[in-house]
Amino acid sequence: MKPVSEVRGTMVPLPQADVDTDQIIPKQFLTRTERTGYGDFLFYDWATTSDGAPSSDFFTNDPNRTAANVLIAGRNFGCGSSREHAVWAIQDWGFDVVIAPSFGDIFRNNSVNVGLLTVELPEADVARLHDVAQDPNASIRVDLESQVVETGDFVFEFDIDPAVKERLLNGLDLIGLTMQEEQAISTFESRRPAWMAYS
Repeated sequence: MKPVSEVRGTMVPLPQADVDTDQIIPKQFLTRTERTGYGDFLFYDWATTSDGAPSSDFFTNDPNRTAANVLIAGRNFGCGSSREHAVWAIQDWGFDVVIAPSFGDIFRNNSVNVGLLTVELPEADVARLHDVAQDPNASIRVDLESQVVETGDFVFEFDIDPAVKERLLNGLDLIGLTMQEEQAISTFESRRPAWMAYS
């Protein structure tokens, strides 16, 4: 996966609390076997009318929001099922960062595994970001190295697990993390008795 260091761009406000993974990517779109192509169905039930037409008042159909790469969400974002597709859909649509007061644990872990940065900030700070993000042209900078979020006159510091930070900065998914120990693994394998099974 690509390393994450600094993200600059614009924001989309989505202040709803308890947005679950079925709302992020409904179950009927989970038949694909690839990680790509889910962005078109992000928040599908909110982005379309009852007859399947694009809803004009949702951000995925707003031409002023199509370049946004930071999602400002509500508390407990990504709760619900363990589907990785929710993270894939968010990333495939174009988001590099999701900022919220809190996240579903599995969603947060899945995000790390594909290089989507999740930033937790206090509710008051997220509320300020929601206000600023009403302007589709408002810029934002998220710096993982220094652990700050900047927009306008606001500067917010955030905490992150040091191991997660290291993985994101170096673009290490679980396979990449394992491959860092390739020499040790090869040494261990070379010392295994021939009669031992490898299954």
